[in-house]
Amino acid sequence: MAVFGAIVGWLASVIVKGSGNGLLADIIIGIVGANIAGWLFPAIGIPLGTTIVGVVISSVIGAVLLLLIIKLIRKVAS
Repeated sequence: MAVFGAIVGWLASVIVKGSGNGLLADIIIGIVGANIAGWLFPAIGIPLGTTIVGVVISSVIGAVLLLLIIKLIRKVAS
């Protein structure tokens, strides 16, 4: 689980800001992003499947959404 979270979190971090956030942060981002995707995509009716490719894609999208929300909150707060 931690390895998957680290990979997904790192990929999302690279997509959003161009580099990773550190191992622990990437693991947390990846796991939370996977949970967001697991809730969001079925709720809006987008099935990405249960294959490893579908899970990784949806998890990365969920993690990217999480990072964009965090970025937006930091921008508004400053």
